[in-house]
Amino acid sequence: MSLFGLGRNQRTFRPKKSAPSGSKGAQLKKHIDATLGSGNLREAVRLPPGEDLHEWLAVNTVDFFNQVNLLYGTLTEFCTPENCPTMTAGPKYEYRWADGVKIKKPIEVSAPKYVEYLMDWIESQLDDESIFPQKLAFPSNFNEVVKTIFKRLFRVYAHIYHSHFQKIVSLKEEAHLNTCFKHFILFTCEFGLIDKKELAPLQELIESIIVPC
Repeated sequence: MSLFGLGRNQRTFRPKKSAPSGSKGAQLKKHIDATLGSGNLREAVRLPPGEDLHEWLAVNTVDFFNQVNLLYGTLTEFCTPENCPTMTAGPKYEYRWADGVKIKKPIEVSAPKYVEYLMDWIESQLDDESIFPQKLAFPSNFNEVVKTIFKRLFRVYAHIYHSHFQKIVSLKEEAHLNTCFKHFILFTCEFGLIDKKELAPLQELIESIIVPC
């Protein structure tokens, strides 16, 4: 079963987002791909000399959104409302959904519904020119929006590891999952994007694959 082959739940397994347009976004995307190709993930996450931090965060946010989207897409037929009636990361952690606009009070939803809400919400942020501008200045709350996106993407990883890791192993995708997660965690540590307490559901794994943040 191919990592890219499952598309039954088209609302969750959605088309790949492209990096912010313009020559700068394209250049930074090439830099990411080149450094990732070298296999040095620590080097790949560092801000390239002379580059704007906000632009670097923006291009990488799109990249990580696409990665999680593809990873979760392999599980849509297994992560169902029946199998995963709540969005959890083990017995101690349950995540409820609120976007602060349409849903202001956190609600309990199934894991697939949570991921659907999350991906819809992230897409709306990425498509909002006032938050992720193509050419204009970044807004003053840009870092906070990015931190919220990363915090919530982490929850998808936490759910996959706690609820679906055996399925990932049976699909022979665990090496790919671990590499994507390591890249994600190194990036969040490099730029302080997720509070330590939020990382608790996967703390042991994080410490086993990288030095602690």
